[in-house]
Amino acid sequence: MKAADEFLKIASDYQLGALDTESQHPFTQSLSHLARRDVSEAIKLMHQVDIHALRLMFDRAAPLADLARAVAKTFDNGRKIFLCGCGATGRLSLSIEIFCRMGVLPVPDPERVVAFMAGGDLALIKAIETFEDHPEYGARQLEELGFQQGDLLISTTEGGETPFVIGATERAAQLSTNHPWFLYCNPDDQLIKAAERSKRVIRNPAIRKLNLAVGPMAITGSTRLQASTVLMAAIGFAFIHMRTPEKASAEVHQLLRHVTHCNGQFMVPFIEREAAAYERGDFVLYESSRFGITVVTDTTERAPTFSLAPFEKQDDPAAPASWCHFLMPDQPDALSAWKALLRREPRTLEWPDVKHLAGKEVLQCYDFSAHLLERRKTRTQNAAHLPFRIDAGAGEMEMTWEFEGLRERIDLAGVHEFHAHLLLKMLINIHSTLVMGRLGRYVDNLMTYVKPSNNKLIDRSVRYVRLLAQRRTGKLPGYERVTRTLFEEREKLQAGEPIVLKTLAALGVGV
Repeated sequence: MKAADEFLKIASDYQLGALDTESQHPFTQSLSHLARRDVSEAIKLMHQVDIHALRLMFDRAAPLADLARAVAKTFDNGRKIFLCGCGATGRLSLSIEIFCRMGVLPVPDPERVVAFMAGGDLALIKAIETFEDHPEYGARQLEELGFQQGDLLISTTEGGETPFVIGATERAAQLSTNHPWFLYCNPDDQLIKAAERSKRVIRNPAIRKLNLAVGPMAITGSTRLQASTVLMAAIGFAFIHMRTPEKASAEVHQLLRHVTHCNGQFMVPFIEREAAAYERGDFVLYESSRFGITVVTDTTERAPTFSLAPFEKQDDPAAPASWCHFLMPDQPDALSAWKALLRREPRTLEWPDVKHLAGKEVLQCYDFSAHLLERRKTRTQNAAHLPFRIDAGAGEMEMTWEFEGLRERIDLAGVHEFHAHLLLKMLINIHSTLVMGRLGRYVDNLMTYVKPSNNKLIDRSVRYVRLLAQRRTGKLPGYERVTRTLFEEREKLQAGEPIVLKTLAALGVGV
């Protein structure tokens, strides 16, 4: 098969299994079983992983003072700050810009904070496949947004090896003497061995580095969890303390205090009821005004992580309905909803070769306005759509969760609004992960439903097949054999099927 041949030629550039962020966490190796058997204990384990990651972050947080100074200097010089990421780090970059526009983060002028992710704003809710494999796309998006001398780029890549982010970072170092910052979550020695592109960045004196290695993720390789949390926190804390840089690292301790206090046990019935809703064929519509970008990020990221149908393209009647969707019922149409979520006009890619994937016309086909419910009723033949509201309570000092008769109030007295978003991110990440665990969407703590949509995820899928085959048979199948089988199965894969388990079956290994 030609596609398999092409991948195998470059596979060594994407064999990243030795990285901490791709390793299995020892705390959660029975997570899929606990999600079904003891939700309370599963929450406890994931909460412990979050706390452990924040403690490791605190140990590495001293350079935050220099990042805060760089932020202040850039604003004082009248220049712009650009934020770049891909996938989960792209969503955190957009979130930081939105927080600046909301006033959650203090900036002299929110128009001077510009975030972009691989594939443009549409990639916030719909993966633009293969984009992250192209460093030249990162450089091109950066330049087209107007990056100039004196501007500052803050790049984030959980693994430290994403080609798109590296391309943008290296181009920024060429265009501006205001050295770009590169934030990542794996030890330097591992990255230098794993990827030439990472070694190039780490050894480039024109690029400032902030290594926030916090160990393995609660779900193996799922960097939307702890890695993206600490990266988002780092940038936000640098913004908050741009005038008091020596206090930036201490902000980690404050977040740790909030997270320790809120252990998430209230989520047990919420997790059980949302999983039961999907099991009986119902759908869930998430709503939030105050926490919209944080809620939409989690609901979006469920699709690629657990191979669910993504938010559906509304002009495609054959597109399956996503199990959950984000809704802004007070917005009259798709474009208004996008503007309300982003707090600005959407930024799309009108390049001739990708316009059909990431252009403005396509973006407006992804609708979470008031029209969504009627369209989904038609698409799902009037199946039930259950509202799940996460929003402000009676006052600004609380957050409420409401679903199917359940209501929980979380006290936010004394909690900075940015910390509230980070706390919600961790809670809803635990929630969605355990909902999917109850539905069998991962095995142990391995993403068996991972979607192999780019080179890194192809290698991850191959790695999981080999690992599970070895556990079951005592023999490790060859990398090339598994890769070719996986590509064959990918051609036949139906929506919602687990590529890892299908490949195992094709190799004759029982699950």
